[in-house]
Amino acid sequence: MGAGLVSEGWPLSLVVFPVLVFLARILDVSVATMRIIMVARGRKYLAAALGFIESLVWILAVTQVMQNLSNWVTYVAFAMGFGAGNYIGLMIEEKLAMGNLIIRVITRQDAEEMIHFLWKSGYGVTSIDGWGETGPVKLIFTVCRRRHLEQIIAIIKEFNPKAFYTIEDVRFVNETYVSQIPPRRLFSRRLRSWK
Repeated sequence: MGAGLVSEGWPLSLVVFPVLVFLARILDVSVATMRIIMVARGRKYLAAALGFIESLVWILAVTQVMQNLSNWVTYVAFAMGFGAGNYIGLMIEEKLAMGNLIIRVITRQDAEEMIHFLWKSGYGVTSIDGWGETGPVKLIFTVCRRRHLEQIIAIIKEFNPKAFYTIEDVRFVNETYVSQIPPRRLFSRRLRSWK
């Protein structure tokens, strides 16, 4: 009878607990990644709620590790869950595409066509003349929602494939300019018709 109890308890400690710890770590690290992003974007209440969930799940995972100190598989599951949680958290954040970005473009080519196309596509654009190491340049600034980034990069590459551009997160935007972004299906047609 004792042998039966050992064989029944063996899969529980060797398989079930590590799997639960792995899944808990994925959850708590994914939530932690989202919490850090919310803190950076100034979303206090959401960051606080995510912090509560993160710490609760973390303490549950650590409790299982501490109760199974003799099981090295639980340690590995804890570490693997941490790595997977970072990856999954960033994937979730990428899919949500929350927040705003500022895109700065520096080009030596004439950028008037690109600027006008961005305006016609519903993006607010500011451009100024500048001077670089090789001579005159045009600096173009636009603020957009993260979900529109691919569209703007496609426009930049279409009009000036060699343009230098940088992209940064923006914590706050005064929404005085309301862009009228066209649906994605019209985007490619408009780009072709501009040529």
